[in-house]
Amino acid sequence: MDFSIASILMLDGVTNGAIYALLGIATVLVFTVTRVIFIPQGEFVTYGALTLAILQTGKVPGTVWLLLILAALAAAMDGLAQWRRQHHVLASLKAVAKTLAVPAAVAAVTAWAAPMQAPLLVQAFLSICIVTAFGPLVYRVAFQSLADATPLVLLIVSVGVHFAMTGLGLLFFGAEGFRNPTFWDLRLALGPVSLTGQTLIIAVVSGALIVLLWLFFERSVYGKALRATAVNRLGARLMGISSPAAGQLTFAMAALIGALSGLLIGPTTTVFYDSGFLIGLKGFVAAVVAGLSSYPGALGGALFVGVVEAFGSFYASSFKEVIVFTIILPVLLWRSLNGDHSDEEH
Repeated sequence: MDFSIASILMLDGVTNGAIYALLGIATVLVFTVTRVIFIPQGEFVTYGALTLAILQTGKVPGTVWLLLILAALAAAMDGLAQWRRQHHVLASLKAVAKTLAVPAAVAAVTAWAAPMQAPLLVQAFLSICIVTAFGPLVYRVAFQSLADATPLVLLIVSVGVHFAMTGLGLLFFGAEGFRNPTFWDLRLALGPVSLTGQTLIIAVVSGALIVLLWLFFERSVYGKALRATAVNRLGARLMGISSPAAGQLTFAMAALIGALSGLLIGPTTTVFYDSGFLIGLKGFVAAVVAGLSSYPGALGGALFVGVVEAFGSFYASSFKEVIVFTIILPVLLWRSLNGDHSDEEH
């Protein structure tokens, strides 16, 4: 170990940590608003990267058909719920159309544009739209009816959603891995460190997204509504804030963050259908370091996880995953000794 190697490892750690930061922030966001420990966050990363890879081949990605199936299921649930409330056919049809509108539009545009071999940025935008549209549908189908369940029940459902999304990823993408083209071919030599354009993009996009999230929660009405729901769900509901709408918006944001993360890491590593689990789990470690409640804490924890992973891969590459996940043990022990151990009743 010398200064040059340490510099390279530190750069790799910070670059990976920026991705983990986004996933950690998404995990904190979902948990604070909905109390769901969202295990499948990494699947959004995988879907984003692999959807772009399939679009690169000029084919319609399987995620489009999965999106339509999920949208049809969610629309049927919304139509049935509306019928039970009002027993009015027109109101039920409006609920169905509202649920189907965005997924159907995204699917139609993608099916039209895929064979045309659009520019990379256009394909990336379509990939983001497809995966982001999954978020509200996943919440509607799997979690909305269980919104008042205990965190343990929500965690069990989350694990089930993870296995379902992983299996569907194998079905639609196959077992072969994909590596996407880089968005910027720049390469700069800064002493012993070689700085690539993709690294700069990861740093800039991650930083910009974190700032935008802060502005969203501090300045926008929807952001303040989500904060209110996170602080007191019952109080927010009494003030007219819809819990289902808050949950769907939260999952849409989590899916957007996951899709962006997938596009960012796609050119740096080969992504397989099941790669999202380990990536998302490292973001979860960052979120646990933050106590599943602090966005700055998730950012700091993610950078720490990235640096530990980089140096761990140098000293003991076979045990780098073990080293990363061992970090969570002293954190849990410390929080167990210092927590109030109050039961979750709200």
